[in-house]
Amino acid sequence: MIEFYKMSGSGNDFIIIDNMDLSLDAGDLSELAGKICQRKFSVGADGLVIIEPSETADFKWRFFNSDGSIAEMCGNAARCVARLAYMKGIAPKEMSWETIAGIISAEVNDDVVKAKLTAPSPIESEIKIEVDGQKFIMDRVDTGVPHAVVFVDDLENHDVVNYGRKIRFHEYFAPRGTNADFVQVIDRNKIKVRTYERGVEDETLACGTGIVAAAITAAQRDLVESPVDVLVQSGETLRVYFENKDGLWRDIYLEGTVKMVYQGSLFEEAYKS
Repeated sequence: MIEFYKMSGSGNDFIIIDNMDLSLDAGDLSELAGKICQRKFSVGADGLVIIEPSETADFKWRFFNSDGSIAEMCGNAARCVARLAYMKGIAPKEMSWETIAGIISAEVNDDVVKAKLTAPSPIESEIKIEVDGQKFIMDRVDTGVPHAVVFVDDLENHDVVNYGRKIRFHEYFAPRGTNADFVQVIDRNKIKVRTYERGVEDETLACGTGIVAAAITAAQRDLVESPVDVLVQSGETLRVYFENKDGLWRDIYLEGTVKMVYQGSLFEEAYKS
C-alpha cells in the first residue's frame, strides 16, 4: 500500500506522496496520477504531487495534473506541499524546493502559507481572438504555467467552462494550450477570479498561478495595486503581493490558508487495472 496525504488549498485539492526515501514503486507515475485523481473511482483530486530528495534545495517535487499530464507549476499545490513538508520535518519553516518552473520558496505559519513564485514572463497585452463568433480581448502571461486572462463585467453569470475550454484549445495558444482566467475587478485591492484549468479540463475552485496571473495583468492595466485580495470560486480569499521592477513584475507572493484533510493508504486496486 502507498501512504498519501490529501490536502486542499482554497478548494484546489491534491494527493501528496512523501517519496523522500525513494521507495515508491507504482509503475508509470503519469498513469498513477490519472487513476488515483479520478473522482468517484479513486481518491479524486486536481493533481498528484510526489516529494523527493534534492541536491540543491530542501526537496524537489514531481507534479501531475489529474489527467496524468506533467505540470510545470501550481501555486496552491505549492502552499499545500510546503505545509506538509514542514509538518513532517522534511523542510524548515522557511524552505525552498525544485520544480520544472524553477526554485520555489515558502514560509509556513500554522495553516497559512506564503509562497514566493518564480518570476513571470513579460505580459502580452490585448490579444484578440474569436470564439464562436464572439471576439475576446485578453492578456497572456506565464506564471509557471501559461495563462490567458479575460476581464469581464459579470463574472458570476459568465460561461467559464464553455469559453474557457475553447480558449484553452484555441490555435493561438498551440501547441502547449493555456489556462483561461476570467476576472472581475471590485476595487483597487480586490478582484474575483474563475479559472478553466488545462490538465484538469474543467473549472476548478481555485488556481494559484491563475490568481497571480489575474492580479499582475490587472496591475499592468493600472486597475489594482499590491497587495490584491482575490476571491475564488470556493468562496475563500487569497492575497497576492508583487512589485514592478524596470517594467517587469517581480517578488510575487501568494498567501492563504491550506487544509490537511486526511492521511490514508492506497490499495493496489485503486491504481492498477
